[in-house]
Amino acid sequence: MKEVKQFFQRHLITAPISFGSWLTMTLAAGMNPLAATGLMIAIYLGGNFTIKQIQLSSNVKELGMSRSEFKHIKSQMNEAKTKINKLNGLYGQVRSVQAFKQVYEINNLAKRILTIVRKNPKKFYHVEKFFYSHLDSAVELTSKYAILVNQPLKDQEIRVALQHTRETLNDVNRQLEQDLRGALATDIEQLQLELDYVDVTMKKNKPLLEMKGEMRNDRE
Repeated sequence: MKEVKQFFQRHLITAPISFGSWLTMTLAAGMNPLAATGLMIAIYLGGNFTIKQIQLSSNVKELGMSRSEFKHIKSQMNEAKTKINKLNGLYGQVRSVQAFKQVYEINNLAKRILTIVRKNPKKFYHVEKFFYSHLDSAVELTSKYAILVNQPLKDQEIRVALQHTRETLNDVNRQLEQDLRGALATDIEQLQLELDYVDVTMKKNKPLLEMKGEMRNDRE
């Protein structure tokens, strides 16, 4: 959401400036319209790039990261998105209800983890294994299962391989659930701290509330 907002901010700033420059160059300075258009495009692209770099610096500073860290995490997220898209493409290749459910659950977990990291890139360090190995395993095993299940002949060896792949996919699913818990861990801890604070505050205020209630009863 923040990236979309910053995208529109960049273009809302650079568009009127570049167009205003074009009007000034053509109407006030009498410049050739073609040359003025070339300069307008240069101003637009240069302004957009400059503002983007300023926004990037602001984001990195806010997160407490270096630019190289931020770019690496963005790169890993883009790769993960490509892998998840590949998982999406495997839906039509699995035929059993059980297999479809497995692919759906794996895909859903992967999307949720990616969404969490996109909102807070620092979460990447809580789920590094998801990006470096677990998601790869999910894609590879699901692809393998899709190939096996579409074989015209189902001899004993293929049946054993299918069963083993299904069991391993269950293991991968459980691993992604652990990754999701890892991504949510700090949020749960923060929520618990806030609940504990509210609880302590309420307990401190309770004697005062009770005292006020007793005073009203005495007056009555």
